[in-house]
Amino acid sequence: MQRICLFPGTFDPITLGHVDIIERAVSLFDKLIIGVGINASKQPMFSIDQRAGWIKEIFAADPRIEVHGYEGLTVDYCKKVDAQYILRGIRYISDFEYEKAIADMNRMLAPGIETIFLTCSPVYSTISSTLVRDVIRNGGNAGMFIPGQVRL
Repeated sequence: MQRICLFPGTFDPITLGHVDIIERAVSLFDKLIIGVGINASKQPMFSIDQRAGWIKEIFAADPRIEVHGYEGLTVDYCKKVDAQYILRGIRYISDFEYEKAIADMNRMLAPGIETIFLTCSPVYSTISSTLVRDVIRNGGNAGMFIPGQVRL
């Protein structure tokens, strides 16, 4: 059986912290699906096609990585793509508390799907898509926080 993992997120935009987590996680699984989620409570800055396109470009050379857009419950999407694992990145202890609550809920909804947490490398711990969007909205240079493939 293939070990398939879903890394869900809005990736609005993808940051170097996301790339760090993906590059470190991909060797743990046979396939890593990056799920670009549609979150009804968030108004994205970039379209889902733009976000997915950037991620596909960044990881085009790695056949173990797939990129798909999805909406709805993450565990339902896991079932659709046969993913047994959900990957989540952790920057701070507050991230863990929030992510653990989601992982517990997901486990209750789908007991066969396990959540895996990876801490980001210290150099990326202060980078978040929210802060990057603030820099972009205010005319700052976000280039040091995002991959070169993300063209603004």
